[in-house]
Amino acid sequence: MSVDQDTVRRIAHLARIAVSDAEVPHLQDELNSILGWVEQLNAIDVSGVEPLTSVVEMTMKKRTDLVTDGGYPEAIVKNAPLSEDNYFVVPKVVE
Repeated sequence: MSVDQDTVRRIAHLARIAVSDAEVPHLQDELNSILGWVEQLNAIDVSGVEPLTSVVEMTMKKRTDLVTDGGYPEAIVKNAPLSEDNYFVVPKVVE
């Protein structure tokens, strides 16, 4: 796949990047180089390779899902300017 100059301008517009006309040929070469590397990676047979999350195999550390804090909503809203039923009351900002 090859990227032309119109595609470079469109990508720059979509990414909201200001690109001058002098920069377009350089960016075109860069994008074509990147796509060349991707094509090389697509040529590799990885059918028997399991996906990895890390180079070193390890198991995730898990913890029990316990509530370790809380149970005192009155103390939390005590210094609030306005509260109702242990909830913060804020002014309406959307009509």
